[in-house]
Amino acid sequence: MQNIDFHIHATRLLWDELDDSQKELLSIAKDMTDNSYSPYSHFRVGAAVRLANGQIVSGSNQENAAYPSGLCAERTTLFAANANYPDQAVKALAIACYTNGHFTPYPGSPCGSCRQVMIETEHRYNTPMQILLYGDEYIYLFDNAQDLLPLSFLSEDLSGEKKP
Repeated sequence: MQNIDFHIHATRLLWDELDDSQKELLSIAKDMTDNSYSPYSHFRVGAAVRLANGQIVSGSNQENAAYPSGLCAERTTLFAANANYPDQAVKALAIACYTNGHFTPYPGSPCGSCRQVMIETEHRYNTPMQILLYGDEYIYLFDNAQDLLPLSFLSEDLSGEKKP
C-alpha cells in the first residue's frame, strides 16, 4: 500500500489586495447575480470570464422546475465564451454568490460538473485559468482550475493514455 497526498494551492485575499483587473471581473460577476433565474433555490450565482483578447463574457445560474435542466453560472459563462470566441483562451474566471439579501460572507465553491468544464476549458486551450471565488469576508484565488479538481478526467482518460 502506498499513501499519496494531493495538495492544492489557493491564496486568500481581501478586496483591497486585488489588482484592478481582478476587481473588475469580480464586480461583473457580482452584478450578474441580478440576472440569475433562481426561483427554487433563491441562491443567485454570477460569473464572468476574461479571454486572452481582453473580452469579458458573463453569465448567471438558470434554474428550471425540472432541476437537472438548469445550468450553473460557471457553465453558462464558459459555454457562452467558448461558443462565441472559440479561438480565445479563458484567462480568468470570477464567481460570486448571493442569497438571503446579501453576498455570501465566504467564497462559494463550484460544483463538480462546473469544475470538470473548467478543467476541460484549460485543457482545450492549454492555458491555466485563474479562478476568483468571491466572499464578502475574503476572496480565494486559484492559479488554475486543476487545483479545484485533482485527478480530473480528460481526453487522455478516454484513450487510456493518461499517465498516473
